[in-house]
Amino acid sequence: MGASMISSLRILGFAFIFIFGICSFAGCAPIDPASGNAKPVVPEIAAAGYQLAFSDEFNGTALDTNKWDYRTDSKALSTQLPENVTVSDGSLHLLLKKETAHGKNYTGGGVISKQLFKYGYYEARFRIPSGAGWHTSFWTQKQDGSEGTGTKAATQEIDICEQNSRNPAEYSTGVRNWLNKGKSYGQKYLKTSDLSTDFHIWSCEFTPTVVKFFFDGKLTHLTDATLFPHGDQNIWLTSIGYTKVDDLRLPAVADFDYVRYYAPPNTTSPK
Repeated sequence: MGASMISSLRILGFAFIFIFGICSFAGCAPIDPASGNAKPVVPEIAAAGYQLAFSDEFNGTALDTNKWDYRTDSKALSTQLPENVTVSDGSLHLLLKKETAHGKNYTGGGVISKQLFKYGYYEARFRIPSGAGWHTSFWTQKQDGSEGTGTKAATQEIDICEQNSRNPAEYSTGVRNWLNKGKSYGQKYLKTSDLSTDFHIWSCEFTPTVVKFFFDGKLTHLTDATLFPHGDQNIWLTSIGYTKVDDLRLPAVADFDYVRYYAPPNTTSPK
């Protein structure tokens, strides 16, 4: 073996060690192997060539903290606690309880992706809790480093699903512009069957020109994305006490089966 070949192999070896070290530290495996060859549930999105770039199937026994931060604020009627976030039986569970914490009489939970995203297709399958009083949501907004939902770093917020369990047969979607005091665009309240009785799939496609919202694989409506500025965003999966809680149905739980992000065609980055 020549000296030049040995030198090249050494360089490759150092590069491998360097990259492996970074990935071990930063968690450079954003695609859950359990996702397999998962495709978007919306046929036209799958046909457009979007590529899976981030996923969590929640098939382990604990939250993957390389991918997620906990939501830990006190807002509305509840304080969000890390201990209320568990993973088992193939789902992420957000436990909802009647207990006092940081001045609130209830506790909820949530997770926020460490990774930032922008344009692409977002999809999650989940079931809302039974019993009134809980606000369960799948949404995107850049985390500003505070414990809660502060908007200092946020440009847009995309609410793929906001569900208030006082009416389990309805949810809302829409966009907010946090560079203009949270101005709302295209908010819709959509009627459904009882969302606490089974899992459903919520998703959206975010492009420079449009936000498309889907429920169980079917388009519900469009929002003109040229009306508001665009920035990076984290994925949020949360459930908090929001309106008068039905104490007789506690403890309760919001169950998330999976969450997936697909990057637009011909891109190599989640952003």
